[in-house]
Amino acid sequence: MGWRVRGVRGATTVEANTIEAVRVAVLELMEAIEKTNQIDPREIVSATFSVTPDIDVIFPAQVARSRANWEHVPLLDVQQMYVKGGLSKCVRVLLHVNSDLGQSQIQHIYLNRAKDLRPDLACNYYDILANLGNG
Repeated sequence: MGWRVRGVRGATTVEANTIEAVRVAVLELMEAIEKTNQIDPREIVSATFSVTPDIDVIFPAQVARSRANWEHVPLLDVQQMYVKGGLSKCVRVLLHVNSDLGQSQIQHIYLNRAKDLRPDLACNYYDILANLGNG
């Protein structure tokens, strides 16, 4: 079938609305997505980050851009719509990636309290790392 553009979802939560908490969470999420799906950042077509209204100290895209080979990735930050009772302090990402994986082979990464968002799609990144001998 060859290479196609694939969508990769991920989300995490932060304990506090601080630059350091957001930075750590975004870096962990991006590393998990890249490792689990064997993504070379040079094959990322674009990334859209959203944050809940209670995160306003730093743009997740600014954090992602600090990663190796992300300097040319088109990035966008948006605010997640408010839904009463929705998950708070949440950072979400949608990556569009050139990949030879089929869409059903993509593993979407949900960390911390974000695991409850899509348990039907989420894999356990920490289990994957342990199986690879990296955890």
